[in-house]
Amino acid sequence: MIIFGTKGYLYQLAILTLVCGQCGNPAAHTLRKRVTKFTLFFVPLFPISTKYLTQCTFCGAEQKITKEQAEQLQAQGAGDGPGGRPYGQPQQQQRF
Repeated sequence: MIIFGTKGYLYQLAILTLVCGQCGNPAAHTLRKRVTKFTLFFVPLFPISTKYLTQCTFCGAEQKITKEQAEQLQAQGAGDGPGGRPYGQPQQQQRF
């Protein structure tokens, strides 16, 4: 018996202040990277898909963006985060 499937990972890349396209408020937006990996016997082997998105912290609206747009936004917000920790590296890994 072969056990296979997928597992999702969510990485937070940056927090930026942008004007939300949904609610129109200038609010913090999280820049996230969602990676889905193929698993064999519960071991993640290789990525199947990678998606980038921003989420408004005021209204919760999500917007899909391209990899190039995500890199530009990450370069804009490439300052230090809370506690002096840079935003450039994934800060957390969550299962969904």
